[in-house]
Amino acid sequence: MKTPLVTELKQDKELFDPEHFASLTHSCGSVPKAFRQAIKEADAVLDRRFLNMENIKLIIRRRAWTMDQLMKQLWNQFKCSESTDIALLAVGGYGRAELHPHSDIDLLILLRNRQLAEKFRTDLETFVTQLWDIGLEVGHSVRSVDECAELARDDITIATNLMESRTIAGNPELGDMMLAVTGPERIWPPKDFFTAKWTEQIARHNKNNNTEYNLEPDIKSAPGGLRDIQTIGWVAKRYFNANRLSDLVNHGFLTAEEYDILNAGQSFLWEVRYALHMLTKRSENRLLFDHQRAVAEMLGYRDSNANLAVEKFMKRYYRVALSVSQLNDMLLQHFDEAILRPHEPVAIMPINKRFQIRGSFIEVTHDKVFEQTPSALMEIFVILAQNEKIEGIRAATIRLIRDHRHLVDQKFRNDIRNISLFMELLRSPNKIYTQLYRMKRYGVLGNYIPEFGQVIGQMQYDLFHIYTVDAHSLHVLRNMRMFRHPEVRKDFPVANMIVQRLPKIELLYIAGLFHDLAKGRGGDHSDLGAVDAYRFCIHHRLTKWDASLVSWLVQYHLLMSLTAQKRDVSDPAVIHEFASRVGDQVRLDYLFALTVADICATNPNLWNGWKASLLRQLYTESRRALRRGLENPINRQDWIDETKDKARALLLNRGIAREQIDALWEHLGDDYFQRETFADVARHTEAILNHPANGGPLVLLGKADDRGFQDAAEVFVYTQDAPNLFAASVAALSQLNLTIADAKIITSTSGYSLDTFIIMEESGNPIGDDPARMQQIVKKLTKALSDPNKYPEIVHKRMPRALKHFRIPTEVVISNDLQHGRTVLELVALDRPGLLAEIGCVFLDNNVLLQNARIATLGERVEDVFYITDTNGEMIKDPALCERLEQSIKDLLDQPAK
Repeated sequence: MKTPLVTELKQDKELFDPEHFASLTHSCGSVPKAFRQAIKEADAVLDRRFLNMENIKLIIRRRAWTMDQLMKQLWNQFKCSESTDIALLAVGGYGRAELHPHSDIDLLILLRNRQLAEKFRTDLETFVTQLWDIGLEVGHSVRSVDECAELARDDITIATNLMESRTIAGNPELGDMMLAVTGPERIWPPKDFFTAKWTEQIARHNKNNNTEYNLEPDIKSAPGGLRDIQTIGWVAKRYFNANRLSDLVNHGFLTAEEYDILNAGQSFLWEVRYALHMLTKRSENRLLFDHQRAVAEMLGYRDSNANLAVEKFMKRYYRVALSVSQLNDMLLQHFDEAILRPHEPVAIMPINKRFQIRGSFIEVTHDKVFEQTPSALMEIFVILAQNEKIEGIRAATIRLIRDHRHLVDQKFRNDIRNISLFMELLRSPNKIYTQLYRMKRYGVLGNYIPEFGQVIGQMQYDLFHIYTVDAHSLHVLRNMRMFRHPEVRKDFPVANMIVQRLPKIELLYIAGLFHDLAKGRGGDHSDLGAVDAYRFCIHHRLTKWDASLVSWLVQYHLLMSLTAQKRDVSDPAVIHEFASRVGDQVRLDYLFALTVADICATNPNLWNGWKASLLRQLYTESRRALRRGLENPINRQDWIDETKDKARALLLNRGIAREQIDALWEHLGDDYFQRETFADVARHTEAILNHPANGGPLVLLGKADDRGFQDAAEVFVYTQDAPNLFAASVAALSQLNLTIADAKIITSTSGYSLDTFIIMEESGNPIGDDPARMQQIVKKLTKALSDPNKYPEIVHKRMPRALKHFRIPTEVVISNDLQHGRTVLELVALDRPGLLAEIGCVFLDNNVLLQNARIATLGERVEDVFYITDTNGEMIKDPALCERLEQSIKDLLDQPAK
């Protein structure tokens, strides 16, 4: 049996020297003890070579070679080693001679026939026991040649492991016999083997979210990981009996360029895996946040002004994974089409001189199409977008696209045919996202839009952006396309309405493509991207008005989300300021659609009913302001009177006396009526009037109106005011594992507090209509607020693993809002369990009253805004108090979470 991967290695006495091993055996007193010491010494040598950045392929091959030498020493102790009826084989990764520091040692003890198992039982049991005593992670089996055939016939994994076996010690003829009875002529012929492996790969990819861009990728099993490379090798080996990837070039299965890409990708992934094993001291394949920084440093990446070392390293990883995944897809499709089914009858339908449809896939009419007509590299995707019946591109044509992508250069970008074709693609009715995604995978989009090419694989080291910039940008466009469909009207009613009436939908798509492409260059990516977008639009023959609109959208793509999250959208002044910056209804429509698509494509967990309601409110009120005319801003008192009138009408209709309503409202103050909707005011008023005078705190929980919070709920509290009311409330909610998305704190002139909290489950699951859970929340809050001086201890929870690896220095900015007579405290800090409760304690200790709070959690980062006053309800004018407040928060949050 051939074992070229290991036998071709020269002796390396630094790793294994027979004389040194004999000396170790003598001094240690036994072969197993000598084995343990020898592997420890060899690992130290190999680790040093790795840190010196020597060839990773040689390092893992030599570790396998070293293990072979030691296995032979251990095996040769036993009498069974003298028999020709038994052999020791390496299988799996060890069989491929790919051994990392903590890789499993997969062994097959192969017998000529099953009756011999009893004869060798004592020796084999002792051999395996010694392996475990040495401390090796061993996977072993004892089987006869016939048993191997029986088991492999029913299990593709066993068949694959045996296929890459090699003899370490004993009779090599047994290995050859086993390979013969488990070969493609006897079991798992190439077509069946390929189908099983492709099915296996689909299931594996699904378990890893079917993307190369996981935040914490599994470098072995995720798309673009080592297993994808191994799958190519297994399929080709089953057909060609090739022992190396390089052999596939000679068989015409790989081109020389494709082999170089796979080889380089495999070496990089091996380096990452070796580093992970060294760092964790176990067989770790997940590139967790815990390890990313350390691996980046170990592999020589360093911070720069524009990017962190870990971001550079992860960008390289994602690019490698993408290139491996692309080749894996193409090669397996090519194997299926060109090798397994080349002669199957298929209908061919011509499209034009350059393209035809074979079956349901498009292909070129001859191999020189792209060379003779480079614009065909753009045309093929337009054809796909305009013909829904075409399922995809044939593998041979994909290979030609990849081989000719270099033709997409400046000359190509300046060709009016290609400019027209790209705009035609963006205006196509079908599958625009799918075609742009294909263009990215085949290397066309990154060459056509160089700014896009620069951000392929670029990540941000945080929990907020869970996709790389390129994946995020395409997801934004996919969401924009999704908004057109009737079935999303329930979840995205405003976006669905807007996209139907946008005058030029392609302008929205261009803004979505460009809004983040300037990230990683240094400077404000919104400003830089706006310049790029304008230049692109003019180059693509759009009018200056269209170009200016797209440029404005890119420059201000964060304006709407930041306003909704950090400003009080019930304040007419905020609405007027926002509407003034937007300027007109057309911009408002485009900006809303871009904002919602952007949020949903940044992190699926960001979008919830509460955020949707804030954006809808901002959009609706801004639309009213624009229709009214910016020169006629709504008067604050008019806003308040309108709210009162609508709420009073509801209450009168329910039989509540006007005198009762007016008597209560007299003490509530204008802020309450400005910041609450008329439906909330009516609900609160009715509940307060029906609540017993000495009945303790009133706590209401539910969905107040038609805003449709979905996964959020509203808690309204009406109780006698106390300095520590906020701290008691948030501590109680924290104990219930609830997070607060928004807080409104209002104190009436009669000494009562009217507090509204928007709450969600920490798990992200909706609170829903679970009566028991709702009752638990009401009961807990009522008890805590009945005596706020004994408010619950702040809940100290374990810091989530993912948050432990981020360092965000706490930033506190304090300023006075002269218009509203209050102080604004802006906080940026690392998120942690119980953070709001801790902030409440700081306010309490410093005699500060909270009026309002806007809570925004962006991955591992919180960006909260608190509107506060002194004990007299006035803005804080004492510099010493401001300084003490700032320092107290920093001291609290910059220390490790308990």
